[in-house]
Parts: sequence; C-alpha cells; structure tokens
Amino acid sequence: MIQSTPWPKRLVRGVITLVALILLIVLATWLWLRQSLPILEGTLQTGALSAPVTIERDAQGIPFIQAESRTDSAFALGFLHAQERFFQMDLLRRNSAGELSELVGDAALDHDKEIRLHQFRARAERNVAAMPVEQKEILAQYTAGVNAGLTQLSAAPWEYALLQKKPREWSPADSLLAIFSMYMTLQSHTGKFELRNNALAELLPADLYRFFVPEGGLWDAPLIGDARPPIALPETHIAALVDDGEPLAYSAMESEDMIFGSNNWVVGGALTEHGAAIVADDMHLAITVPNIWYRAGWNIPGTEFEMRGATLPGGPILVAGSNGKVAWGFTNTTADWGDLIPLELSKDKGQYRTPEGWKDFIVENEVIAVKGKHDEVLKVRKTIWGPVIGEDHNGNLLAYRWVAHDVRGANMNLLKMESIGTTRGAVDIAPELGIPHQNFVLGDSEGNIGWTVAGPIPRRVGLDGSRSVSWADGAAYWDGYLSLEEHPNVYNPPSHRIWTANARTMDGEFLRVMGDGGYALGARQQQIRDDLFAQDKFNEQDLLHIQLDDRAIFLTRWQEQLVSLLASEADYGEVLEYVENWGARASADSVGYRIVRNFRLRFIDLTTAPVLTYMRRFDDGFEFNRVNRQMEYPAWEMLSVEPAHLLNPEYESWRSLKLAALDSVLDEMAEGGLPLSEQTWGVQNTAKIRHPLARAVPAVNWFTAMPEDPLPGDSHMPRFQSATNGASERLVVAPGREEHGIFHMATGQSAHPLSPFFGNGHRDWVEGKPSSFTEKAAAYTLTLK
Repeated sequence: MIQSTPWPKRLVRGVITLVALILLIVLATWLWLRQSLPILEGTLQTGALSAPVTIERDAQGIPFIQAESRTDSAFALGFLHAQERFFQMDLLRRNSAGELSELVGDAALDHDKEIRLHQFRARAERNVAAMPVEQKEILAQYTAGVNAGLTQLSAAPWEYALLQKKPREWSPADSLLAIFSMYMTLQSHTGKFELRNNALAELLPADLYRFFVPEGGLWDAPLIGDARPPIALPETHIAALVDDGEPLAYSAMESEDMIFGSNNWVVGGALTEHGAAIVADDMHLAITVPNIWYRAGWNIPGTEFEMRGATLPGGPILVAGSNGKVAWGFTNTTADWGDLIPLELSKDKGQYRTPEGWKDFIVENEVIAVKGKHDEVLKVRKTIWGPVIGEDHNGNLLAYRWVAHDVRGANMNLLKMESIGTTRGAVDIAPELGIPHQNFVLGDSEGNIGWTVAGPIPRRVGLDGSRSVSWADGAAYWDGYLSLEEHPNVYNPPSHRIWTANARTMDGEFLRVMGDGGYALGARQQQIRDDLFAQDKFNEQDLLHIQLDDRAIFLTRWQEQLVSLLASEADYGEVLEYVENWGARASADSVGYRIVRNFRLRFIDLTTAPVLTYMRRFDDGFEFNRVNRQMEYPAWEMLSVEPAHLLNPEYESWRSLKLAALDSVLDEMAEGGLPLSEQTWGVQNTAKIRHPLARAVPAVNWFTAMPEDPLPGDSHMPRFQSATNGASERLVVAPGREEHGIFHMATGQSAHPLSPFFGNGHRDWVEGKPSSFTEKAAAYTLTLK
C-alpha cells in the first residue's frame, strides 16, 4: 500500500492563513460595498417636500412614485437616480463639460480639450436661466432630490473609493449637461461627416466621387419618396489614384457596418384589435454596466396621466414610454444639424471677415483640472457663428454653427409630454424640444399615429449644408428656425404604418431642410417596413417579433456570390459547405453567417484601398470608412460587375481579390485557436457588457460584468447587435394598455453589484422573452416625508 506523505505543519498553517486572509479580504470588500447600497424600505425625513411621497419598487427594482405635486415627484426621482446611478450621472455631466480629467487624470485630457471648445457648462447655465418658472422649479427639486439621495448613502458610490475622489454635488445645469452628452453620442461635435465629405468632393475625380459616395439606392425605404436609382460606373481608372510603387493604405470598414442607431415604428388603431396604436422602440447605443436608461413611473397630480418608461439618470423627464394616452419612442435622425464655416482671415490672421467687416476673435480661457497634476489652460477662439474647432484639408480655420450651441438646443420641454393626450398635440410640440434631433414616432389611445423631427430645425439661407461655404459676405447664414407649419411631419398615413431606423426618411422639401448627416444604409429600415406590411393585424408580441428579426436579407446576395465563387475552388470545400448552409440569419451558432458578413467587409477594405491611399496624401488621418454609410452600392457593383478599371492594382484579377478577402477572413478566424466548425458568429459576437472603470481596473469585471453570452443579430437587420452595442432598451406599448406592454433592458436597474436589482431583466433581454412594461406587485416601499 502506498501511503500519502503528510504535508508539513508549516505549509498547512500557511495555506490556512492564506485562505483566511482571502476570506477576510472578501468579507471586507463585501462590507465596504454594502455601505453604498441604496435605501429600499422605511421612512425618511427630507425637509424638502410639501407632502409625503411613496416609492414602491417591484422585485425587478422598477419604481412607481406617488406624489401630490410634480415638484415632489421630481425630488423622488432625483433621489432614486442618485441612490442607484450617481457615478453614471457624474460621467455624463463631466463628459460634455470636459471635466473627466479631474476625476480620472490625464488619460481624459485630450477629450476634455476637444470638448471644452464648446463651453457646454456655460451654455447649460445660460439655458437653465432661460427656462420657464415651472420647469425651473421641477429641475430645482430634482436637483435637491439628487443631492439628498447622495447624502443618504452610508458611503459614496464604490467607484469613488477606487478613484480616491469625493463626489461633487449636482446642480440644475448638470441636468442639461446630460442632454449635451447625448448630443455628443448622436451627433458630431466636429462636423466630421461634412469635413471628410468636403475633402472627397474636392479632391477625387468627380465621377469617382459620385460612385464611391452615393446618396442612396435600392435599400432606401423612406416614409416619403422612393429608393434612389442605381449608380453609374465611373470612367476614371482607379490606378490613376496611385503612383507607381506606392504602397497602398488599408483600413477596416467596420464602422461603415456599425452605425449605432435605433429602430422605432408604430401601427395605427386600424391594424390592432383594440383600436389603440402600438409603438415599438429600441434605442441602439453602447451597452455598459449600468445601462444608460433607468426605468421609472410616476403619477401627474390632479390628472389621469401616469408616466412609465425610460428615464436618463441626470434629468426629471421620461425619455421614451407612455403617459397613458400617448406613447412615443426615438431614433436618431442622422440628418444635418450643424455647418462648418471656413473663415477668411486677415493677413496677420488675427481677424476674420464678417458681413459687418473684420472682427477680432473673442478668446476665452478654459481651465481644465487634472487629477494629480497642474491645471491645464485651453484658449478657446470664438466667432459670431460659433467656436473655432479645427482646420479643413486646405488648412482653413473652421468655425462650427451647431444647433447644440443655441438656447433652443437643450431644454426640459419634453416635460410637456406629461399633459398631452393626442398624437397631434405631441407632433405640435416637437420643434420646441431641446434634445439631439430625433425621429419622434407616436401613437395614441384613439389609434392616431405620427412622425416628426423632435428638435429645432435651422432655416438655412444661401446654402444647403452639404458643403462648407464662407459666410463672410452675408450670402449664407441661418435665419432662425423653422416654424411648426414648416416642420416635417407625417400624420395618420393611409398605410397606418410608420417606421424609422436612422436611414433617410424624407424626400423633396422635407429632405432639403433636414439635410444628410451620414444616413445609415436603408437595409435595416427596409426590413422593418417589409415586416410591417407582411401582416394586417398586430399585437404587442407581433412587434417584439419584428424587433428580434435577425434574418440576413441584406447579405443574401453576398452569400450567393460567395457560393458561386467557391463552387469552382476545390480547396475551399469545407468553407463552401458552411456558406451554403449559413441559415440565412445572424444566428449565434452559424459559422457560414460569420464568413459571409466578414467577407463583405474585407472585400470593401481591399477595393477602397486606392481611394484611401490617395486621400491620405492630403490628410494623414483620413478615414474613408467614416464618410458615407452608403458604401454597399459601389461595393456591390464591383463585386457583381467586376469592372476591370476599378480593380485594386495590387491584384491581378477580381477573382484573386475576392479570394484574398476570403483568406483574410479565414486567417482571422483561425487566430482564435478553434477549428472552423466552432468559429461561429456567436464566438465573434459575444457580449462584453462592462463597467466603464473596467478598462483601467480589470478586476472590476469580476463583480460587475454581465455574462459573456454569444448573441444573435447584426448591423443590417432589426435585431441590431454587436459585442458592445445594441438595444439599450426595447419597448412595445399601446397607450392605455400598458399592462400588456413589453420592456427589455440590457442590465438591471441598479449600478450596485450587491443590489437585488443589479442584473434583473438581463436574461429576458438576451433571450428575447417578453418582460412586463409596467411595474409588478410592490416588493419594497419607501416613504419620503
């Protein structure tokens, strides 16, 4: 018999000591984290309310606030936001104020310098001062609630301990900074689309520009108008862009494929059994821990209205949802809401020309606090039109005229939705809403539906916004904003259906006033439209089914072309089998889908390289892939027609280029170490839903990251999904029938990993299972006095 050798006593004691130490560390961490848990039950004296407020949370953490005045419910919502999400709110305000360096150090300094040019904090304070008295009172009480909620935590949110900083109190201006942060997410603060489009239009031969930067095509599915006609092949030889022996520049086209927008649609009462409209909305944004939205509901005292849906921590408003009479949702318009203005300078470059003559730049200092270092001072040059934000490809200074800079650009007018009972009434307030311009899709309990642009639309004179022109002689300018009568809208269309997905929605005069800010390819929008016309009656589950539609309709013709290519290639037998049996959807378990979608992108990389190489002669940092999201049209022409004069000169034939694109895809898949049979779409499209601090402190993932699920869905289909971006929420609701509605959120209500609400709802979001729009039975009751 072989006897085991006993461990030395010293080793045993060491192991026991180590285990005990680890347990102590875990216990200490747990006790430390518990100090910043929100208060869920009991009674709190606030000294700030006109009457007691009741907050009932269900088991998922969804609160409903019952108050006797609107200012009191605003206080309660601020209290909840601070208790559950204060660090997120802090990041939002610092992001747009250019104050992140104060919190995290010089890693954010370049960002802060770029953003400080817009002086959003000063603009936020100006806009608060311009608000109506009633809105100021609501915002003031919301602010008081935030600061009370922060104070009532036994310890500051755990993130501040890691950063060794103390949280700063909330102010009314901070709520508008949260709106400005959304501007930065949904619009360009540098006018990059116009900047790069200008360069292409000026520098490329005209026929190549028209080919590589088309305005649309067969995938368009606007509400008004038709798809664009096919593009014509250019005559210019692509090799003319490249000098002999010049190495070609290659850049991934992933950004063309990943425009992070949203979907929404509505069906009218004529298409529902109950006669009310049904609204569906899924806002596609970065998915992090915590989620960007916070679910909440509250009564409107003295009325029948009850608000339910998604709030943005940082403000007292409902962003998307229902008031019991009207339901609404948003998607980014991706239209044109800013203009770059090349400045005409004096000889000493100290002045710029205006219609009133030469003017000096106004120069103001912005002091940027940097954690652990001395303050940085940034000089901001300002013109009568806006700040100087950079230079164009010719070295001309550029000023930026942007709606976000104006008083009308950011306000609390979405509060007006709390007392509007009809779609028509909601459409009429759209020009007054101070938010990043959205497709505002609406439906009411009487079955009426509508679409309009939420946000003020500039009245351009002497320019259409598509090109940067000088405003020095007074021929080009903004003449205020469009009136309600001029504002684009669609009300009760004959089809009883409205749909949007960040692509072009309009034609004619409405398109002229909206402009093009880099519309998404219309494939996702078209698939939604076709799904809506595939049946004549709808319920809430039917609309959720459309939200989860991951059929690869857009890529089908690419799959057919790839099958045709591989049919005569004996060395690709296994690949051909996967491509032939791809399943025709972005399924997490499909190998063939992953091959097809990545082949398309790599093909675009290889075919656009001569254009990129040419443009980088003039601008080292030029990125062709971010200029126009309509790249599908030239790519398809080159793939299917194989024009000899457009072939990348580094390849001897179109067949060799296509095989090179495919080989590149297969090589990248092989890097994962798995056999091809296991290299599914889900392996690439695996959820990475993490806390913002996890980049700097990877250990944060241990207790905050959501599970790394393989996810179905992709870019050009209703179920938009990537590893880090996707449906930050999905809602389906008929106003007046909220109890039948559906709401998904990617992560739970609370940002605290020990909260009972931290991950609640995540599985429903992953699996697409219906989850209730309304709060369920109260599990926790908190009374504020």
